[in-house]
Amino acid sequence: MLPEMRRKPVIAIVGAGNLASALAPAVKRAGYTIEIVASHRGSVAQTRARRLAKEVGAHASIGLPKDLKAGVVWFCVPDAEIARAAKTYARDIAWKGRVVLHSSGALTSDELASLRGRGAAAASVHPLMTFVRGSRPLLKEVPFAIEGDAAAVRLARQFVIDLGGRAYSIRKNDKAAYHAWGTFASPLFTALLATTEEVAALAGVRRGEARRRMIPILRQTLANYESLGAAGAFSGPIVRGDIETVKRHLRVLDRIPVAHEVYCSLALAALHYLPGKNKAALRKAL
Repeated sequence: MLPEMRRKPVIAIVGAGNLASALAPAVKRAGYTIEIVASHRGSVAQTRARRLAKEVGAHASIGLPKDLKAGVVWFCVPDAEIARAAKTYARDIAWKGRVVLHSSGALTSDELASLRGRGAAAASVHPLMTFVRGSRPLLKEVPFAIEGDAAAVRLARQFVIDLGGRAYSIRKNDKAAYHAWGTFASPLFTALLATTEEVAALAGVRRGEARRRMIPILRQTLANYESLGAAGAFSGPIVRGDIETVKRHLRVLDRIPVAHEVYCSLALAALHYLPGKNKAALRKAL
């Protein structure tokens, strides 16, 4: 059953959360058949699985059935549950010849070792993308980091190509740093945006209004970063070496200690990584 197959293998998806809700429809659009959307017991999980299964023409089930036909099982569960879920199904299903995948950015294919030991080929396949409820990002052009057994990696690469994404190899010992990179790119960037809303409130601007007003400058900053890189996109008082303005910022931010700390940390990073004038004096001020 190992998909050295020329035709597209049938897939089972374990989990019906934010990632699965974006991945399953994309896989369906790419011409794959989804046999099962499996969930654990619980009204919320089962409701999500039923809804997603209906959308992609699959069956919803509690766990994976023993007579599973799918040649590929894709675990879309939280990181802490991957190894446990794999062990749960290790003895109930014939795994020899199947491919098993998970999509953790931080963990390696070794989380699926219990299924690998039963004859499955395993890989981790992580899209560098954010998945939140209420949003389904398209996977076209999204980079996927892949590592694992050769047969599973070959299949995963074909999946990514069919989804319109970009496949990249990653070494196991690089995954923690890779996931930290992704955390800076989205979750911590979101934390920065939340901090900017607090500073806007200090300036008398309500959060919702602050969000609307910031969108143009955020879009332009990302456009500049895309075309010019970090150094070319960098602007403001630090690149100009405007010490007095930075000191004014620090004084007013004393009223929001967390924002003050974030400002100082990011300003120090700017002094280290980006161009600017009067760096020694700015470091002293910070």
